[in-house]
Amino acid sequence: MSDTTTSHVPKPPWLKVRLKQGPNFRELKRLVGDNRLHTICESAQCPNIWECWEQRTATFMILGDICTRSCGFCAVKTGRPDKGLDWDEPERVAGAVEKLGLRFAVITSVNRDERTDGGAPIFAETIRAIRRRCPGVGVEVLIPDFKGSEAALQTVLDARPDLLNHNLETVPGLYRTVRPQARYDQSLELLERAKARGAKTKTGIMVGLGETDEAVHALMRDVAAVNCDILTIGQYLQPTKKHLPVRKHYHPDEFARFKELGEEFGIPHVESGPLVRSSYHAADQADNVGGGRQGNCDSAPPLHGNELLSIEPEFRVFSQQEEK
Repeated sequence: MSDTTTSHVPKPPWLKVRLKQGPNFRELKRLVGDNRLHTICESAQCPNIWECWEQRTATFMILGDICTRSCGFCAVKTGRPDKGLDWDEPERVAGAVEKLGLRFAVITSVNRDERTDGGAPIFAETIRAIRRRCPGVGVEVLIPDFKGSEAALQTVLDARPDLLNHNLETVPGLYRTVRPQARYDQSLELLERAKARGAKTKTGIMVGLGETDEAVHALMRDVAAVNCDILTIGQYLQPTKKHLPVRKHYHPDEFARFKELGEEFGIPHVESGPLVRSSYHAADQADNVGGGRQGNCDSAPPLHGNELLSIEPEFRVFSQQEEK
């Protein structure tokens, strides 16, 4: 049912993506540039960018476009940021949400490990800026682990996002090569703490890096044990030859089985498929677990298509280009 070779083998047909640049794609690209925003869609070479942008769906990164970590799967630039926090960024993001007339926004970031707060105050201010401009818009945040800082997590939770997302990314046995600067137990504990403080929680992983089915099943049990509301599972695709190779292409039937088992284990909603990414269909996922809102920015013109703006680093996690 699946390929077990490396990423030098051509993609199976279910991973082929039709490229299309329509008027919505070009308009969103202009809006991002005019507001000096960063998108994970572009930085991480997401295979869904053509579909999502044409439906006026995008994933934006806050806190800059340079990440302090060097994960083996990620296409986002690695380095040490030479700037402090951009305190005007929250208003620019909120302005983009308002201009697009969205009902749900997803916000993520690069890791900022050079800061003790991990950039958490910008997350909080972005949530508040969106609330001021568009009170009815639902907000999901996809946050880094903040190196385990409870204070940074609380800063974000105090701004009351509708959904708190933090990606586990992979099974614990692969952390040394996939997420060398992170710890599985620390990420799981973050989800548990957020849930204990009343948040709706979400996490995501990619498969195809060499994990076993048994390891994925164990991870899903861990996710269920911390009462996480949503799990996303997608196929890993190699961004460049310098990144980790694909060890297996999972068949859509295998993704369907992951969904079935995850929900049997007690996870309320599992989104599982080859091209599933952390923010893909995020508004629908939130609605399924009671984390969405029934509103939008009424001052903006009506949208043509999906009314979601995903403002996301670690979704880079799932972002890849065609393998060479």
